[in-house]
Amino acid sequence: MGFYSRSALVQDARRHGVEVRPVDVCVSNWDASLEQVGGKLPPAVRLGLNNVKGFEQEAAWRIEEARSIQQFDSTTDLAARANLNAGHLNALASSNALESLSGNRRQALWQAVASVPDKGLLRPATVVEDFVELDAPTEAENTVADYRHLGLTLGRHPLTYLRERLSKMRFIPSDVLYGFANGQLARGCGIVTVRQRPETAKGVVFITIEDEAGTVNVICWSSLVEQQRREVMGPQLLGVYGIWQSENNVRHLVAKRLVDLSHLLGELDTRSRDFH
Repeated sequence: MGFYSRSALVQDARRHGVEVRPVDVCVSNWDASLEQVGGKLPPAVRLGLNNVKGFEQEAAWRIEEARSIQQFDSTTDLAARANLNAGHLNALASSNALESLSGNRRQALWQAVASVPDKGLLRPATVVEDFVELDAPTEAENTVADYRHLGLTLGRHPLTYLRERLSKMRFIPSDVLYGFANGQLARGCGIVTVRQRPETAKGVVFITIEDEAGTVNVICWSSLVEQQRREVMGPQLLGVYGIWQSENNVRHLVAKRLVDLSHLLGELDTRSRDFH
């Protein structure tokens, strides 16, 4: 899908009424698939195992093949019949793809360790583990883990946690910005999802930032790029002070000053699609 990250595409789809369902080892294939929602349109999108960082396509195919014969009844059953190793199970648990079999992320990670198939003569043996109930991660912890292991989240957008703080800094949500008049002073802040520098743009850089309400296209003229190259090229979370332009239903924020606010994201691992 060009320059757009998976996170940006998923967020946009959800804003347009498309239901997006999580990666689930009991349902997901390697690629995303469509699922009917009670005969209604549009169908839901089921995320594929290809979103799980560090997971291999061959392992996904083994999961699909084993599942077509019989549905998995436990993580141990999954590991044995799909021939998954510790790395595969850890990746699935970390991405919350084992929730339907093992429960919350912490529970799944615990069970993943115990479910690694033994080798040789012990492989057919049944291992009985004492049940350990672990507390579920907080919503914020799940968001951090989602971005780290999937590159996106189906939970609340990260900026919902920061909105109160950003409002105190007078940064305006994107849906409010879209109501601004042409030429009005404006402040926007969002996760950088795209950076583009077309060869024909004479040094101009176009940045797309995303918050919980939508996206804003930011224009950085070449003079600003020279003055604030680090802020143009580096941040995950970018604050933009500028002038709102709205003409012929085309809206964007012309940057006059940029601020790197990435430290507010803490451990959140977001990646933009950048030019080369």
